[in-house]
Amino acid sequence: MALWARPASRCCCWLKAACAAELQRLRSSSKAVQACQGAAPLVLLASRHSFLPWGLQTYRRVSVENCSKPASAEDGSSSSPESNLLLPVKQEQVKPETIPDLNTEILCEDWDDVPPSSALEEISEEEAVQILADPLLPLQSSTLRDYVDHSETLTKLVQLGVDLSQVEKRQKAGQLLLTLDFEKDIKKILLFLKDVGVEDNQLGLFLTKNPYILGEDLEALETRVAYLKSKKFGNAEIAQMVSRAPYLLLFSVERLDNRLGFFKNELGLSVKKTKDLVIRLPRLLTGKLEPVKENLQVCQIEFGFQRNEIQQIAYKTPKILTASRKRLRQTFDYLHNIMGIPHHMLTRFPQVFNSKLLRIKERHMFLIFLGRAQYDPAKPSYISLDQLVSLPDEVFCTEIAKASIQDFEKFLKTI
Repeated sequence: MALWARPASRCCCWLKAACAAELQRLRSSSKAVQACQGAAPLVLLASRHSFLPWGLQTYRRVSVENCSKPASAEDGSSSSPESNLLLPVKQEQVKPETIPDLNTEILCEDWDDVPPSSALEEISEEEAVQILADPLLPLQSSTLRDYVDHSETLTKLVQLGVDLSQVEKRQKAGQLLLTLDFEKDIKKILLFLKDVGVEDNQLGLFLTKNPYILGEDLEALETRVAYLKSKKFGNAEIAQMVSRAPYLLLFSVERLDNRLGFFKNELGLSVKKTKDLVIRLPRLLTGKLEPVKENLQVCQIEFGFQRNEIQQIAYKTPKILTASRKRLRQTFDYLHNIMGIPHHMLTRFPQVFNSKLLRIKERHMFLIFLGRAQYDPAKPSYISLDQLVSLPDEVFCTEIAKASIQDFEKFLKTI
């Protein structure tokens, strides 16, 4: 340690001891101090010239200016400077004031002002178990279930009946819903759908199939509905089309117009029949056109139907335009090549193409077993294709096959 630091250290110790002694003497003579107005505290001032290098600071006591002259001075007795400060001074009409004790102030502190505990403060295991914290919102998730409790939009959509487990399977649909505000973005779309004719109990199912409509511009949606009305579609027909083909209103006016023109030209239908066709199967306007074109070629090239026959088949049974080509080929082969049904009969009853091939086989074989497989209208005991495939088993057995349902069930076990 440097030489000058040793006396400085002793000086600090002396100063601390002196201050403690003066404070103790001040408290013991509190009655004398209370006589002074304001009960001025003891002040220690350093002499302006007392601080010297490697020296010791000296202090003197300063008396309060507003205190009166001590009574001992009036007697002519001498007094030291220290006694001038501590002797009682007589002053009229001054209410004594008690100097508050430091310990009392600490005890009277308001506990509400105590700062909160530090985050680094150690706590017991019991206290840690009682801490409840909200789960963190995941930055990424493969399911919307993690966001439902944190999103008012998702909560209200669930209340409407939207199946979020199906919505999240659609590309970017979940991301879209998380960016939308229910009051600002979704509510107006719901009111629009109700005006179009979608029932309240169908809104949840509709949005489950087509959540993308919630991100569409309302003015664009209204323009598409106005276009359909300009093509003489009624309000009830538009409501039916929108409900059965939820993606319909996502198509622009130009695309809708092109689709209607395609079916009118390809099938050679009138405007009225084209409109009736898409009303019965509105997904023709929203699906892909390639399967439709391929099925038309299969009917004409492979099956050998004429253009007018294809027109009748498509108008009566629009589903044949979007059916599986493999199933169409199998059904036509069995009806035409095995059962011997001619083209004009298939054109007359095209709904047979919508039936399951297994059902056609089972009933045809049962009629052969009974000797009643007769499909020529020019001969007696004629059985139409509509009766063959559309009737329930009980009615088919009693009215067409003239047998009991038990006989039919026994026969099915033999094949």
